[in-house]
Amino acid sequence: MRRLLAVCVALTLVPGAALAQERDQTLADIRQEMTILYVEIQRLRRELSTTGGAGVQVGGDTALDRLSTIETEMRRLTSKTEELEFRINRIVEDGTNRLGDLEFRLVELEGGDVAALGESTTLGGDTGAPASPVAPGAATPVPPGDAGTQLAVGEEDDFKAAQSALTEGDYQRAAQLFETFSQTYPGGPLAAGADLGRGEALEKLGNTREAARAYLSSFSLDPTGPVAAQSLFRLGRSLGGLEQRDEACVTLGEVGARFPGDPASGEARAEMQRLGCP
Repeated sequence: MRRLLAVCVALTLVPGAALAQERDQTLADIRQEMTILYVEIQRLRRELSTTGGAGVQVGGDTALDRLSTIETEMRRLTSKTEELEFRINRIVEDGTNRLGDLEFRLVELEGGDVAALGESTTLGGDTGAPASPVAPGAATPVPPGDAGTQLAVGEEDDFKAAQSALTEGDYQRAAQLFETFSQTYPGGPLAAGADLGRGEALEKLGNTREAARAYLSSFSLDPTGPVAAQSLFRLGRSLGGLEQRDEACVTLGEVGARFPGDPASGEARAEMQRLGCP
């Protein structure tokens, strides 16, 4: 993930005064730090998943022996659970504090009202909403409908309208609809897919730089989600189109490293060959 910092810097290289460039890079750095925090929390969550390899032997010659073994094991597991709970709570508390500081800095740099900031959301919170499914060969996720995902009123219909415009080749309208969707339903289960769709529409319109920004936003929103691999691949390809070859090669290499079984990894390898990546 640290290597992707170069990608954020590349995307902020727009014409303008040196001070403006420095400010844009600072904003990009802050956003990337926030993304790294979310990725670390996802890794922490994996520690709470069972490996399926645990086993407890409670054999003994008598019932009393077996009971004693069980009690000993229960004390050990209780102690281990309390130790892990303390560690996780400490990490979450530290991460939440860091995120709150980053949000304050980001709002301050963008000229927003820092007084309007509320309490930061605790990292690691689970909404219970499953990830949006992806149709084979589709760039953007299919609206989940009745799959159990909680969507806001009109969210699914708005997403379908934007997706239809993209499918029909009305790229200008699709880009506008996806942008409106992102503003209306920020952080929703389809947010990453909306940014991916907007990036595709912008890319078709020839606006490669803004398309790359949209792909980066899509990946940052959900770096392990169902459209993450495709977002990262398209980001790398867009960087190549912007003549940022080194950043493109780094980004495309990350696709295979992070998503080795995804079809996007094969696309990334082909693009790396085309660009002549080492």
